[in-house]
Amino acid sequence: MDVEKALEFVDQRLYAKTGKYLNDTEREVFIGSWRGDTYQEIYPYNPQYVEKTLAYRLWGKLSDVLGEKVTKKKIKGIVERAWQRQQQVFVSYRGQAAAIAATTLMMKLQALGHAVFIHDLNENVPLDAADAVSQAESAASMPRLQRCDCFILLLSLQAAVSEMLIEQLRCLRQGVERTGSPPPIRVVMALEPIDPLQLSHDLRNYLTGAYHWAWKPEAMAETLKRLQIILEQDIAALAMQSLPCLTFPDELFEVASEAGSSLTETETLAAASPSAVHPLPDAEPEIPSGLVHLKSQVYVERTPVERQCYEEIGRSGALIRIKAPRQMGKTSLMARILRHAHEQDYRAIPVSFQHADRATFKDLGNLLRWFCAIVARRLRLPHRLNDYWEDTFGSKDNCTSFFQDYLLPAIEQPLVLGLDEVDEVFRYPTIADDFFGLLRAWYEEANYGSGDSEIWERLRLVVVHSTEVYLPLDVNQSPFNVGLPIELKEFTPAQVTDLVSRYPLSLTPDDIATLMTLVGGHPYLLQLALYYLAQQQLTLKELSATGPTEAGIYGDHLRRHLATLEQTPALARAYRAVLDAAQPLQLGSEQTFKLHSLGLVHLQGNGVVPSFELYRRYFSDRLHIP
Repeated sequence: MDVEKALEFVDQRLYAKTGKYLNDTEREVFIGSWRGDTYQEIYPYNPQYVEKTLAYRLWGKLSDVLGEKVTKKKIKGIVERAWQRQQQVFVSYRGQAAAIAATTLMMKLQALGHAVFIHDLNENVPLDAADAVSQAESAASMPRLQRCDCFILLLSLQAAVSEMLIEQLRCLRQGVERTGSPPPIRVVMALEPIDPLQLSHDLRNYLTGAYHWAWKPEAMAETLKRLQIILEQDIAALAMQSLPCLTFPDELFEVASEAGSSLTETETLAAASPSAVHPLPDAEPEIPSGLVHLKSQVYVERTPVERQCYEEIGRSGALIRIKAPRQMGKTSLMARILRHAHEQDYRAIPVSFQHADRATFKDLGNLLRWFCAIVARRLRLPHRLNDYWEDTFGSKDNCTSFFQDYLLPAIEQPLVLGLDEVDEVFRYPTIADDFFGLLRAWYEEANYGSGDSEIWERLRLVVVHSTEVYLPLDVNQSPFNVGLPIELKEFTPAQVTDLVSRYPLSLTPDDIATLMTLVGGHPYLLQLALYYLAQQQLTLKELSATGPTEAGIYGDHLRRHLATLEQTPALARAYRAVLDAAQPLQLGSEQTFKLHSLGLVHLQGNGVVPSFELYRRYFSDRLHIP
């Protein structure tokens, strides 16, 4: 480690800690001491003053900063050890302006002695902070993400709608769960005003609790000071800084949020205009970001699905199970079912299992206690778990008692629970069977006609999931073969025409047919195309040409699917065979199930074909099997 690098490292660490840099004389003392010079050689005019006063104070300041007692003889070893203890920082961004910010931040953090890795979400290969990354290094990018000490997101509108960002955060969480290591510190810096409603349900969940502030290039010194305090986890300094953490309303699609209640400063990334929150009939087209909000102009009803769900939720002890691949509108439909229930004077609350910590799934008892507590909290009731949880009885019996003897009697109206992202439970087979068996038992209790049935008739369940995962759930205990099944399909040509009519576009029937050839009736992919067409950022001809490439508007979506396939070689080989087949290909039942659950194939008889041209063209070119 050369003296210039050491001096810059120490100077930046000192400023981050104290807000002051080394003065000229202190810099001379540091450089001379590093080189092994005597105080006489460093400052021949008054060496005693330097040794007894100036150097004494300097070593004291550096001791506080570097965490070891610094002396003239020890300075070199202590600085080098501090350099080796540097934090691993992962910076994620998307867009040209964000790239400049990421590069600037990288250089500043490196000067503070941290190892920095930056990743452009538009790129397949994360770029190393210092050098161009080799092929071997790029293959290790995900482990680098999962072992980072701090994850920094430079949040732009482009990043806010990135599927690769969601995948990145999901992998980050799964790495923590798999290794049991402490979760990395999360920091979000907004590069532009962003309304929380522009963030998807998944993204809000992953970012809740992260430190956040606005990115201001002119305030770089303050940003570095904050980051250094966060990285060092200096409790006293953190308390003095009172750094804000991201919070959001419990659920942005709850009916209560429609009443016009304003968000507090800590609940927003930036102020937004009313039209950005609730689009008016003539509002600008919305960037698709997952949940289609209740007042959105682009929600298309899938007749008769909504009517069936509204009728079913009015029945005593109802159970509705909504299944579809990602981005097909499951949560948007659930939000409308809850709104309808609210209009009938029911208590209607959403519960997302993505909000549960890893420790929640440690065993069935932990999961059921969390479930009871979160429902009580959403109902604004004291949780009172200890009053209904006895070791003598099993956790399923305790949970049942909590609902039967406390929660349901405490409210006069029927209670509708929207259980979103129950896929999280499928990841824990040892508890999935018991948990879903309990839901099935409650559903059946309402239909027994026994003395307890009346109380259970008040409970109505809406269960939302992307896939059942290939788990052998007991057919007599599973809730996935009772109640009203809703499997959301792609939009029909008539529904696509309806969707197109909600945008300021003049597409002919042939244009719509061309669009559907590319992306079928996939709601999210259609809305993304229509947004860019309405903004006149590309033409239909350009969309057809660039859509199945990583440079096109679907690059993010396609890379996410490619990453999923590459992480599962057997599934990748099966899909490669489907792409190469000239006719529907018959696969094993598990492979068919998984590819269909991902939305990558359509079923034709006993065989499968690629869902649409977008996937066929992209994966034929990009999916390589060793």
